[in-house]
Amino acid sequence: MNIGILGGTFDPIHSGHLVIAEKAFEKFGFTKVLFVPAGQPWMKADQEITPALHRVEMVKRAIAGKDNFELSMVEMDRPGPSLSVDTVDILRKKLGGKTALFFLVGWDSLAGLPQWKEPGRLVKMCKLVAINRPGFSRPNLKILETNIRGVIKSVVWMDIEPIDISSSDIRKRVAEGLSIKGLVPEAVERYIKENNLYR
Repeated sequence: MNIGILGGTFDPIHSGHLVIAEKAFEKFGFTKVLFVPAGQPWMKADQEITPALHRVEMVKRAIAGKDNFELSMVEMDRPGPSLSVDTVDILRKKLGGKTALFFLVGWDSLAGLPQWKEPGRLVKMCKLVAINRPGFSRPNLKILETNIRGVIKSVVWMDIEPIDISSSDIRKRVAEGLSIKGLVPEAVERYIKENNLYR
């Protein structure tokens, strides 16, 4: 089995997340893509984040009816900050040694990999699917390799049509009373309105 892992704060989940997951599913022949909402994102410790129950519910609604997508509560179910190396380790033990894990990251995240917890252990446990993002250049793997041995062998590239959608922009648009039609699935748009989020 090949399993894709798409982690994120998902505050809110948006159409770009779904496109990335779909393209990766097709390109790498995944059995499924796991959507992993962060419990306590360590990189956003100083930011206000929407309560987990809302973020999880939005993911549920966004992927409802899509058999190739699945919600994973692995980061919500454990205390402390959400760290990718711990998440992948738990999923590896849960899914068994015959399952190949592919962790989806943007070019910006890949460039910052040396700042992550135990990046050397992470690249041994999974493949990193590096996805282009508007405004970011492709990271130099030779430079990353000097800090993280094995990263060159771990990274696989996935180039897609640039998707210029961000959760922060969606939150801003909602706060300003602007439309978010098409930026998020309709079920997510309805949930945001019903629960008066981002106002």
